[in-house]
Amino acid sequence: MPSASNRVILAGFAIAALALAAEQGWFPHEGGLLKYKVQIRFGEEPDTMPDGWKFGRVSAVATNAENEVFVFQRGPKADPIVVFDSKGKYLRSWGKGMFGNAHAIRVDRAGSVWITDNGDHQVMKFTPKGELLLTLGVKGKAGETPDTFNKPTDIAWAPNGDFYVSDGYGNSRVVRFTKEGKYIAAFGKPGAGPGEFNLPHSIAIDAKGQVYVADRGNNRIQVFDASGKFLKQWTHIGSCQNIFITPSQELWAMAYRDAVEIRTYDTLSGRIMKIDLNSGKILGSMESPGHWLDVSRTGDIYVGSLTGNVFKWSPGWM
Repeated sequence: MPSASNRVILAGFAIAALALAAEQGWFPHEGGLLKYKVQIRFGEEPDTMPDGWKFGRVSAVATNAENEVFVFQRGPKADPIVVFDSKGKYLRSWGKGMFGNAHAIRVDRAGSVWITDNGDHQVMKFTPKGELLLTLGVKGKAGETPDTFNKPTDIAWAPNGDFYVSDGYGNSRVVRFTKEGKYIAAFGKPGAGPGEFNLPHSIAIDAKGQVYVADRGNNRIQVFDASGKFLKQWTHIGSCQNIFITPSQELWAMAYRDAVEIRTYDTLSGRIMKIDLNSGKILGSMESPGHWLDVSRTGDIYVGSLTGNVFKWSPGWM
């Protein structure tokens, strides 16, 4: 064990190293740098979409068990939902004229495709081919009743098939439904205390049925039981645009230092983080712009970015 004088010297070196890092402006990646390589224009290079098609702002991306990639985008030069294979080849598309503003896209365990439309205050369920199966919310009507939303943001499924909608830009609540779409209950209200929200922007559910809510404006993730009872919160991760839990129970987040950074830089300065589901410890991170992420069954990370890109991050370095 070092002597007292040596400990003082070592402490001095540590302080000097931190001061140098601060002067240089660079800090270590939380949990260590994740080893991934990136394709920055997935879906557009190579260009296999119909002639003249191009992404606008890409709000969200999702994958299914067949490794098809569903892109939800806001631009007028392509359908809102565009589907690719894992190599980026165009397969099909749908949704023109159906949505007020694209926000979330998710694929459930049965392969159905769900979206949240925060422009028209609706949640919709489709087949993988684009057939509309279910609509929740009243088109163009904002509300806080069992049959209305106010700019909903995301959707997630419990192990028993119930699903939860984060109703976040206009309301500050999470709404629970049966697997058939029948309203069960809602929890949350505006504020910064436990169980209160300032823009619940994303939601995920683990194998135990615990509900994770990215409380973006409060720079935290809150965790609840299935009935909405507050269990804990993580404030060390920052402000999360999106959270995603894989079938193998890995938690991934698209995180920013705080909500001010998101508003100021419009998603340009984010980090992808891998987080231990039980403790909240950050296991690794890397820089990426982004609004939404999805981890495929093959381990590729797809990021939807409001810069007009889909980024495909694949394990391994060049």
